[in-house]
Amino acid sequence: MHADRHSMEPWQGRVDPEADSARWHQRIQPLADGSEPGLALLGFASDEGVRRNHGRVGAANGPLAIRKALANLAWHRSGPAYDAGDVVCADGDLEAAQARLGGNVCALLDAGHLPIVLGGGHEVAFGSWQGLAGHLGGDRSEQQAPRMAGPRKAAPRIGIINFDAHFDLRDPAQVHSSGTPFAQIAEQCAARGWPFAYACIGISRASNTRALFQRAADLQVLVREDRDISESRLAGLGADLERFIADCDAVYLTIDIDVLPACEAPGVSAPAARGVSLALLEPLLERIRDSGKLRLADLAELNPEHDIDNRTARVAARLIHMLSLTG
Repeated sequence: MHADRHSMEPWQGRVDPEADSARWHQRIQPLADGSEPGLALLGFASDEGVRRNHGRVGAANGPLAIRKALANLAWHRSGPAYDAGDVVCADGDLEAAQARLGGNVCALLDAGHLPIVLGGGHEVAFGSWQGLAGHLGGDRSEQQAPRMAGPRKAAPRIGIINFDAHFDLRDPAQVHSSGTPFAQIAEQCAARGWPFAYACIGISRASNTRALFQRAADLQVLVREDRDISESRLAGLGADLERFIADCDAVYLTIDIDVLPACEAPGVSAPAARGVSLALLEPLLERIRDSGKLRLADLAELNPEHDIDNRTARVAARLIHMLSLTG
């Protein structure tokens, strides 16, 4: 585990005198070797992928804003939580930063932690996935792990659930960006002979071209558009997700904050005209959290430079708080 930088300075907040009144800033600890397995927050300070995708830069400051918003929330976990520092994209070298992120995520998983990665642009997804793939044996089976007698391990089926207004399936042959991570993952799965299982929830038809919808169809992506997510359809969508999860060995959850309406999340790289409300999003996330298969999560695209009264950072912090209620 080798983060590029680490500071506990953001973890400050209110201290209440009553018993059992702790807040996050009073309980989170810096990650150390040999720490008891728990929740591990790892920042990815990058908006290079957003820049390459011609979006509004500023998401590199997302990890700091999320930590500050989370610091003062009430503590309801029974298990430990750690700050594992930040991976920083320096000098525009996105590919190197994604590789370092993958290495750090893999190390956290190997140590028994549940990593939640704080973005950063949605280019975070390719680095996050590399870490889970490495943990499950895909990147180390030939080079790092000793050869073992017996049958080869079956290819893992990683279920990717992305709450997002965009597919992020742009052609990676042009340039790697915040718009290409799941196309890159699909290519990696094909090269390894792994299944590609991808669900994208909250898609805006107005923000995705016909070519992207066709690519999603070709890859057999489970697609639910923003206009199809309502209170009356929530139970059906939850059942769809449960069937998707049942067919997977492990779940990687990724949340692009721009899936929310701009009125709830103005501080993002690409604000949504419609979006999926927090009230509809949370019950779906709770199903994923409680599935028993969640191994990794990340949040992407928080852009503090365009936030209003820290509204988006507070939403991101609330989502992390909700996902943390597993121990």
